[in-house]
This record gives sequence, structure tokens and C-alpha cells, in this order.
Amino acid sequence: MSKKTTTARLSVYSNSFLIAIKAIVGFAIGSVSIISEAMHSTMDLLASVINFYSVKMADRKPDNEHPYGHGKFENISGVIEALLIFFAAGWIIYEAIERIVNPKEIEHIGIGFIVMLGSAIINFFVSRRLYKVARETDSIALEADALHLKTDIYTSLGIAIGLLLMWITGYRLLDSIAALMVAVLIIRQSYLLLIKAFSPLLDTTLPDEELNIIKEAIARKKYGCIDFHQLRSRKAGNMKYVDLHLVMPQDYSVKDSHAICDAIEKEIESYIKNIEVHIHVEPCNKTCETCEQFNPTV
Repeated sequence: MSKKTTTARLSVYSNSFLIAIKAIVGFAIGSVSIISEAMHSTMDLLASVINFYSVKMADRKPDNEHPYGHGKFENISGVIEALLIFFAAGWIIYEAIERIVNPKEIEHIGIGFIVMLGSAIINFFVSRRLYKVARETDSIALEADALHLKTDIYTSLGIAIGLLLMWITGYRLLDSIAALMVAVLIIRQSYLLLIKAFSPLLDTTLPDEELNIIKEAIARKKYGCIDFHQLRSRKAGNMKYVDLHLVMPQDYSVKDSHAICDAIEKEIESYIKNIEVHIHVEPCNKTCETCEQFNPTV
């Protein structure tokens, strides 16, 4: 089992545990903010399960039906997660407003405070692990899961502080206010995730910083009047794809042209991981008096 799959499974286990604790305590003491967090964690669990299977699918090797691999399964899961989070935010807002209109007594606030503080601590360590593996593997699915848990840290701490203030002041509306703040953070989180996950599905080009690295790598391997155009790029999961047209002198042999293409591909791959480069060679249509001859040692 790959590191990505193992890490995705860790998120499933932690979310399952937190849902049970939050739901039991939230309904027991009648706190809408804790119940809203249980709902949020339920969406996180569903997202984690989707992540788990999408990561497994994305790791499969290319086949006849998917010659470019299965990387976009991660992007699809990210879009689904964003939509689930929107749904969770709507439910939380509804429940919070309902409690403002029809307030209810909250008992055993101290237990709720301990549960939310403990939830924040657990999510802190799990999200750190997810972010670490996401950076190592360039996984949008794991990054999305880590982003969920990072938001959970702030919302759990916010609710814990709200419960503490409510215990000190006796002001019951603080519970609903904390829940509404959770909803606002969740909506922002889901919007950012939706943009990041959806863009690769439209074959959006790579970021400017990576395109500049590619152009500079090609420039370092240009011999004489060699030039390039029609540089295109896209991303699927953690894989990046680049293709371009390379213009070479007409008298270059196939062997020399192939050697230059290999040098350019290796140069790009040395700076950007998980990238496939495809080069189409074209003969130069200009007449040059002299052209620097190919030197494989350059």
C-alpha cells in the first residue's frame, strides 16, 4: 500500500472517532456548536473515504482506456468534497438560526470544552501528517483533506472558547454565534478547494513559476538557431504534462535531434518532479550561413 493510501486511511480513522465523540457530547449537553462540528466532521469523514478511494485509483498505472493515467480521480474527489462542505455549512447555519430563535439550555459545558479542545489537538497532528505527505507526493486529494482538518482546528478552538465564555458569562447565544462562525470558515474553505480541484479538470496550464522553469531549461539546451513554440501544459492529479514544438536546423540527423530532445527532457525533469515532456521536432525553414553544430557534451 502506498504512502498516500496509508495516510488517507489515517484521516478516515481519526474523523470516525471524532464524529462519535462530538455527536454524543453535543446531543447530551444540547450544544448546537458541537453538533455542527459533528456534522462538519461527518462531511470530513465522507470526504476522507472518497479521498481514500480516489488516491488508490489515481495511483493505478496508465492503461489502454486511460493512457494518461488516473490522476484526475483526485481532482474529481476534491470537487465532490467542496460541494459536501457547502451542504454542511448550510445545515449549520440553519441549526444556528433555529437556536437563536428558540434558545435551549446547555448543560455540562465543561465536558463540551474538553471534547472540542481534544478534537483540535488530534486534528493538529493528523493534518500535519497529511500536509507532509501531500507535499511529498503533490496530491490534491490529501491536501484537500489536510485543509479540512486545519479548518477543524480553528473551528474547534473557536467553539471551545465560545463555550468557555458562555460558562463565564451565562450568555447562551454565544453557542449559536460560534456555530455561525464555523459555517463562514467552512464556506471559505470549500470555495478555495473547489477552485483548486476544478481547474485541472479543464486542463488549465501549469503555474507561471513552473512554466518559467521549463522555458529556462529549454533555453539552456538551445544549440545554434534551435528554437521552440506551441508550449502547452496541463496537470492531472500529481502528474504534469508538457508538450512543445522544437525547431532545429534542417541538416541535423535524427540521432542528433533525438539527443537534444533527451537533454531538454532531462533538464526539465531535474527541476520539476512528476512531469512528462513530449517534444515534436520541426525543421527550420530559414537559410543560415553557419549554424553551430550539435555537441552532445554541451
